[in-house]
Formats: sequence, C-alpha cells, structure tokens
Amino acid sequence: MTKPAMRGLTRRELLSRASATGASFLIGSGFIAAPDAAWAAETTHLEPEVFATLVQMARDIYPHDRIPDENYVIAVKGYDSAENAEAITAGINALNAAAQGKGFASYLDTGWEKDRVEILRGMEESVFFQRIRGGLVTGLYNQKTVWPIFGYEGESFSKGGYIDRGFNDINWL
Repeated sequence: MTKPAMRGLTRRELLSRASATGASFLIGSGFIAAPDAAWAAETTHLEPEVFATLVQMARDIYPHDRIPDENYVIAVKGYDSAENAEAITAGINALNAAAQGKGFASYLDTGWEKDRVEILRGMEESVFFQRIRGGLVTGLYNQKTVWPIFGYEGESFSKGGYIDRGFNDINWL
C-alpha cells in the first residue's frame, strides 16, 4: 500500500501568507482603514478616529462624487503633525459635541450628508472650520490626479499657451 503524498504549500499560498504576515508587521498603531470607504492611512500625531472624522469633514465641505477618498486623505494629511494635533483634536471634539447636540453619537455616526452639512453650518464661523476649509482649497484642488476630473489640462505655457491649444475649444456657443 502506498502512502498518500503530503501536499505542501503552493507557491501562491506561500506568497499570500508571507505578504499577509509582512503586512501585519508594517502596519503601526496609527493605521486607519475606513470601514465604509476605500481608503487607508497611517497617522502619527492624530488619533485614528480624529483623522477619519477630518476626512469625512473634508468630503462634506467640498463634496465631489467623482473624487476618490484617497484625494481627500492626501488633502488633510498635512494636519497630522505635532504642531497641529492639539488644535485639530479640539476642533473635532467640538464637531462631535455639535453632532451630539443634534442627537447623534458623533459626527462620523451621522448617517445623512444633509445632517452633517447642517452640523457644519452651525460651526462655519469658527476658526477651526475656516482653517480646514481654507486648507482644502489648495490641498484638494492642487492635486494633479484631480485635474482631469474637472477637465483642467494643467498649465499651458510649456505647451505653447492657449492660443493654439485649447483657446477655441468652446463647443457650447
């Protein structure tokens, strides 16, 4: 009687297990993966919940369905620094308190965009809100990966200017 051959790991299984194990060593304590969105980030000075709230706030201030969450993460990543952490955390705490005043557990737990926008409108005069809103103008719209979504081709000087390229592309007249 022959002994059944022992099946070892296939190369695919070995690579899959090794990469999963390696990923667990690379991911630090500040790693955030959004449970309901397609983004992940690692923070160093902000708590994961604070950063996730900041990303949602950014999306609610400048809502664009065609811009992926990753671009909003990039736009607010600059706030994850030692000098910003205290002010950002205090601002997010105020945002959560405003959400709790409206009957929600937190800003992130506010399910409807309409309700989150109402919460933001209540604090739009605050220094915190104005700081985030102002930073998003450049943080979000200066990303070259966002430009094609809006039809912007970038600067034209290096391509000869707009007179011979794009000046007369108006097709709606």
